[in-house]
Amino acid sequence: METSGNESVRLKKKYRWTSLVYDILDYPWERLYRKWRPKILENVRGDVIEAGVGTGRNLSHYSSDVNLTAIDLSPSMLDRASRRKKKAKCDVTLICADATVLHHIPENSFDWYVSTFLYCVLPAPLQTPAISEMRRILKPGGKFKLLEMIYSADKKIRERQMRFAKFVEKVYGARFDRGTLEVIEGIEGLEITSTRFLKDDVYLLIEGRKTDA
Repeated sequence: METSGNESVRLKKKYRWTSLVYDILDYPWERLYRKWRPKILENVRGDVIEAGVGTGRNLSHYSSDVNLTAIDLSPSMLDRASRRKKKAKCDVTLICADATVLHHIPENSFDWYVSTFLYCVLPAPLQTPAISEMRRILKPGGKFKLLEMIYSADKKIRERQMRFAKFVEKVYGARFDRGTLEVIEGIEGLEITSTRFLKDDVYLLIEGRKTDA
């Protein structure tokens, strides 16, 4: 079994190449995602961390009331995010960092933790460390929103997902069976306040808060 450190190194190497074609490959899906981004972020305020900012598709949708720290494991992805940073209405600090190891960030630092399609990329050994770090750096009462993809219970949709599964994992490192919701439920000090699908029973938005100090 690979250690979490090895898994992070593998992802970082993968995105050296993926970053070059990410926005091109993602374009067909981005036509849908760009409709969701403003709605997902409309009530996010204060000190915010976005984990897995990628090429910065969310940056222009944050309110001017946000002080944003945006992190990503891949320097190449952050290079592309830096171009979109210019269109942001809020203050943005881009940092190359591993979401599973945020020891440079003090505990109880953020009002919000946001990620879109990060956790479907993180292999099983990285799920608990990343969620634990989310809990640590959120302020008591701080909130989180995670948008992920899961396997559908609908046979036709699931068959379609299965056809693309190997490609999605090879290019993005993403899978539809990460079990992120169950990981969150197992972390003491976190409460899930809402789960809803944005499309079919695939695109799952998980919302919650930190309950302890």
